[in-house]
Amino acid sequence: MRRFLLILGLAAIVVVAGAVVYLMWDLDWRWRPHTVTKHQAEIAQALDQSGWVSPHLTGPKVYVVLYQGCEPCQTQLPAAIAKLQAADVDTRMIAIARADKNGQALSTSQDRSLTAELWTNRSWKLFQQTFPAVAAAPASPTARVAPPLTPPADGDAARSAVIEVGRQLATTLGAQLKDNGVSFGYPTLVWWTKDGKMRACACTSPQSLGFVEKELGA
Repeated sequence: MRRFLLILGLAAIVVVAGAVVYLMWDLDWRWRPHTVTKHQAEIAQALDQSGWVSPHLTGPKVYVVLYQGCEPCQTQLPAAIAKLQAADVDTRMIAIARADKNGQALSTSQDRSLTAELWTNRSWKLFQQTFPAVAAAPASPTARVAPPLTPPADGDAARSAVIEVGRQLATTLGAQLKDNGVSFGYPTLVWWTKDGKMRACACTSPQSLGFVEKELGA
């Protein structure tokens, strides 16, 4: 009987310990960003040379990879971007027009046109018009905004090439971040801490974005 009670007690301890570990993972560990230790130079160069747009603030920089229609971008990013910009963080937005998958288009002709224009002319004003909620533009995020008139990318070799450069960036960055334990998604954020560490996460939740805000002083 004593042996049975001992086994039962040990089993209860294991169950409780497992529950605590799972709770810690669910509430904290799973959302934490990762420190990037591999491919640092390649990642930094690729991000810097991409077609990012920003309000050109003077504080730390954070690169944000996103696409038009990305649900977490529209629901989770707005508050975080506003806080980061209020803390003088330069939010460098990299728009991607996603490639087709299994014969299905994941971007519209308008998405491709706007993305090519953002990469070509690097206009923050255009980004605010294109992503009014994400960019914390003055207009109401729920207001219907007429899409800006931009030259079409489809049928234009130069602009189509720009679109492909963005897609290749996402593909390469995804593989490089995977080597650092980061599962690429939208939005993916890459930044540097005060002590110079490169950090990254697929920040699809308020918890993940909370870590970004904290590390960048927002």
